[in-house]
Amino acid sequence: MAAKILANLLVMGGGILARAVVQAYRQALTNAAKNGVAQETIQNTIRRASKAMTEQEARQILGVSAETPWEEIIKKYDSLFESNAKSGSFYLQSKVQRAKECLEEVQHGKSQNTPS
Repeated sequence: MAAKILANLLVMGGGILARAVVQAYRQALTNAAKNGVAQETIQNTIRRASKAMTEQEARQILGVSAETPWEEIIKKYDSLFESNAKSGSFYLQSKVQRAKECLEEVQHGKSQNTPS
């Protein structure tokens, strides 16, 4: 008999607690919408995602100048990419990859602008 009462109390208490958590979550969402926090978070995410690497940053990462021939840039890229693959620095490896992609876009743009 006492076990049954205790079980009922636990079930009822759990239900009340669950409803309170759901209600608090809904209220937090409402407050965030009123304050514009949700929109601000979305805008910040978009701003971060749209930051592209500049040509200057790419050249600094690969250690090349504007006069460096494309073949030399590829050699530097291969060297840095492989050394970071061996040391296990995925972050640096991805930075090297993004730098190469940025310079490829610049190189592609220059090759299209030159008359044939």
